[in-house]
Amino acid sequence: MTTTFDQLADDVLAGSPVTTDDALAVLRATDDELMSVVAAAGRLRRAHFGNAVKVNYLVDLKSGLCQENCGYCSQAVGSAAPILKYSWLSQDAALEQAGAGLNGGASRVCMVASGRGPSTRDIDKVAEMAGALKQRHPDVEICACLGLLQDDQAERLKAAGVDAYNHNINTAESHHHTIVQTHTYADRVDTVGKAKAAGLSPCSGLIAGLGESDEQLVEALFALRELGSDSIPVNFLLPFDGTPFENTWELTPARCLLILAMARFVCPDKEIRIAGGREVHLRSLQSIALHVANSIFLGDYLTSEGQAAEADLEMIRDGGFVVLGSEQDLAQRAEGPVIRRRGAGTDLLPNA
Repeated sequence: MTTTFDQLADDVLAGSPVTTDDALAVLRATDDELMSVVAAAGRLRRAHFGNAVKVNYLVDLKSGLCQENCGYCSQAVGSAAPILKYSWLSQDAALEQAGAGLNGGASRVCMVASGRGPSTRDIDKVAEMAGALKQRHPDVEICACLGLLQDDQAERLKAAGVDAYNHNINTAESHHHTIVQTHTYADRVDTVGKAKAAGLSPCSGLIAGLGESDEQLVEALFALRELGSDSIPVNFLLPFDGTPFENTWELTPARCLLILAMARFVCPDKEIRIAGGREVHLRSLQSIALHVANSIFLGDYLTSEGQAAEADLEMIRDGGFVVLGSEQDLAQRAEGPVIRRRGAGTDLLPNA
């Protein structure tokens, strides 16, 4: 089977996209074939991204208090998860959080707010924050994640200096109705289209472990390829107590590796980001996953804590990788970055 996966990589590098059957074969590889799959997918990763790892940092501008009923989400209406809940951070607080992530090695800041979608006033707030952040850090990439967009809102964000917009499809269209009923799959696709039409780089990914089938995982990745998502966050379900998906544990480290490898084969030249849940589900295989994926989040997530930022950067260095855009800075930060102390929404310093 090693030759088969190597041949599949050869075909992809020669310009032949994988089929759904190919993708299923990757996803269903046996334990004996796991490292052969990783090696073959790693060839695609290095062909397009070399040994660079893009580091992203989340700033949670507004937490909880969401009226949508996404069953996987600790911020959704009806969730009893004991998360931090707060309204909008001040601009100064948001910039402080973003600066900590950038000082820790991130090159992209993801500005996230819970809720169905932004109001005009919300867009104004984020636009002002984006402009101020660009003034302080001209080279930063800014990605906004604010929910479903209305007409002209994406254009307003683009004009303010926002570079990308994240809105995950989360799962296959055929599975979407089982995880949320307050909006449709088409609503999500529409927002990705609005962002792309406005010139924002579309960032859209999925959550694995929601009870989907192999075929539905493949369906979701092919949909993301069709949407032209430039960056694809692959999240692994964290089954928060107090949500409909509590006690849902479907994933193993090997399964997560195969999902990432399948994503690489389907979208070989796109940024594949290991996102929420990697510490819990990939565990000791996180460093191996970097041979397939080329992007991670640094530090904490929206409502869950990540591993120490210093450990993330050490993992990158130990794997023979370099932080994108920061090769020279790595040696200067040999003693490690500033450690985040659980940041947004608290009085504690950030973990970055």
